[in-house]
Amino acid sequence: MGAPSVNIAFIEKSATAIQRGERGTIAMLLKESAVTTADYVVYSVTDIPSNLSEANKTAVKQALTGYQTVPKKILLHLIKSDSVESNGYADALAYFATQKWDYLVVPTVETDTKTTEVANWIKEQRTAGMTYKAVLPNVTADNEGIVNVTTGCKTGEVEYSAESMCARVAGIICGTPLTMSCTYAPLSEMTDCDRLSASDLDAAVDAGKFVFMWDGEKVKVCRAVNSFTSTTDTKGDSFKKIKVVDTMDIIKDDIRMTAQDSYIGKYANSYDNKCLLVTAINSYFAGLVRDGVLASGSCQIDLDAQRGYFAEKGGKVVVNGEEKALEDCSDDEIKQGNTGSKVFLKAVISILDAIEDISLDIYIG
Repeated sequence: MGAPSVNIAFIEKSATAIQRGERGTIAMLLKESAVTTADYVVYSVTDIPSNLSEANKTAVKQALTGYQTVPKKILLHLIKSDSVESNGYADALAYFATQKWDYLVVPTVETDTKTTEVANWIKEQRTAGMTYKAVLPNVTADNEGIVNVTTGCKTGEVEYSAESMCARVAGIICGTPLTMSCTYAPLSEMTDCDRLSASDLDAAVDAGKFVFMWDGEKVKVCRAVNSFTSTTDTKGDSFKKIKVVDTMDIIKDDIRMTAQDSYIGKYANSYDNKCLLVTAINSYFAGLVRDGVLASGSCQIDLDAQRGYFAEKGGKVVVNGEEKALEDCSDDEIKQGNTGSKVFLKAVISILDAIEDISLDIYIG
């Protein structure tokens, strides 16, 4: 019935956030000598196109291995090998910009000397408000949307470089639920990896490198970090964590898409309808708290932003059809003022991280 549909939509989003977070979507760009069909959607190994090269089939299978679960799907986009030096990559990225996915991986991106190009594209997309991310090899990107894989692994006598491991890493991340981190995720099929000392592992993680480690019995992910290292007052250490950034991104996507589909253009911009949107977002946050994704979350009308809006409009506020000077308005009147088509909100959330660092003092009596 009318306006409450917004609240229902947000509640439905929070109720499915865990499921959607458990199974992310991978975008994969592959080169083939001949391309008849450019685009495929792969849900399982039975969907892998038979005309792919063996190397490309291996990359897709690695991605499908996942972690706690398998990725939701893989969007394959094929380009001809001889198009790499022309517009093959640019056209592929333009195509992926029209699709919905979580992590991009290109198994030959370093071989093609296109790592920087792809990294810059991801940065541009995120600056524009998109939530795309990529798993890339050996790139000092310093960006929360780019995972920088820098070590390799091996299975028996078969060695996989950092570039070759990117598909596997994308699968691990997209197979990790929002309530978990892929820190210490085991790679049971791997028999060894580039072995780093404890101090080198620490240095690699601090430098924003996604590396593997040998714990004496098996290969596993070290700490699940992205390439972001240049912290500021507004972007702290939490932005280095893959889990935290994935949670930020899914919340951003949920609120944006639900507002677009269920609110924008569908309601008059009255104070009551603004409150309806705030209530809906708070219900969504409450669902994520119940699911163990957030520790807390709250949304409200941004009083300071509304005050700034009215100041720019000449210092006049229209409340209930009556015009008043901004300096004569109470906080409630500023909140209720007519802001045209604009809605100013602010939210504070606390994202639950995973257990990764344990300190235990054992006293012997």
